[in-house]
Amino acid sequence: MRRRTFLKISSGALLGSVASATGLVSWSPRAEAATLYKTFEITEGFIQQADGVNVYFRGFSSNRNTLHVPGEVLVMQAGDTYSLTVRNNLNTDHSFVIDELGINTNIPAGRTRTITITTNNPGTYMYYDAIDYPNNRLVGLHGGLVVVPSGVDTTLEPGRDLPKQEFVWMFNDVDPAWNNAIRNDNNPPNAYVPRYFTMNGLYGRPPGAPGAMDPALDSMADKRTAIYGHLGDRTKVRCLNAGMAQHAVHCHGNHMEWLSSNGQQRDHVWLKDIIPLDGDGGAMEFIFPFEVPPDAWPKVTNSIIAQAEAEGRHFAYPMHLHDEMTQTSGGGLYMFGALTDIYFEAN
Repeated sequence: MRRRTFLKISSGALLGSVASATGLVSWSPRAEAATLYKTFEITEGFIQQADGVNVYFRGFSSNRNTLHVPGEVLVMQAGDTYSLTVRNNLNTDHSFVIDELGINTNIPAGRTRTITITTNNPGTYMYYDAIDYPNNRLVGLHGGLVVVPSGVDTTLEPGRDLPKQEFVWMFNDVDPAWNNAIRNDNNPPNAYVPRYFTMNGLYGRPPGAPGAMDPALDSMADKRTAIYGHLGDRTKVRCLNAGMAQHAVHCHGNHMEWLSSNGQQRDHVWLKDIIPLDGDGGAMEFIFPFEVPPDAWPKVTNSIIAQAEAEGRHFAYPMHLHDEMTQTSGGGLYMFGALTDIYFEAN
């Protein structure tokens, strides 16, 4: 299948943690360029992992009293100017970098810098701290930037080829020994051995487990991560990988339409049930079509979905990674890794 016009859319004190504003992408289209403003505070603290272990992190946070890992997804139209103020509340130097846009600004300890982001190129970009590469990125100083075409509103869906909604999936892997060494300004161990794998800073929680279906804890219930749609909808997903492990993104139900890898648009849209996502800063985009799953029996219909809802059940298909280690936490807790669900809802 050849690409269509719609594909141009691709293109100090230790603190407690809260969920970051990552995931679901929303904006209002404008005919004119605008100047947008945001402030990030570089903070640090501990985040409890799925097995109860507290691990040290740093983050680009919304205020100095919280810790956000990953940082908020920034959304701008092509041609906009983003004026981003970054205040470093730590006693170590950090930076704000977007490689593809040529942005690399140092923020010394205790200092504040204002960064101007401009681009006419729609796409999905990672911002991160490049000092002591890749350590500060791995320990949490990363987030996503989405640049949409000027004047485009995907929520209107004027044609079937436009996605109705968009998400960012930010993957990361965590080696607690590595994070602890960075906290103490020591050299990390020679071997990087991740024990935790996250999506938008969260883990899956199997049914019956503590935190299951709690959107603040469970990536299978968080509506910034889990995808909800109706038959006929189309959802675009922008994947970024702040960790080191290479992944194989696998959706059940329907094949994905593979749009791009590492910023390069694909000349042909392949229908795939598994799409590779490179480690160490990789990026990938796809569309999940809410079509009738071809291999499901009985055939998926609105009435079947509605019956499940009436019985208090979810009609969902999983998304997980085909690199098996990512489905665990702490080296053994199965289904506490980087996975989520795709929910079909009745029209």
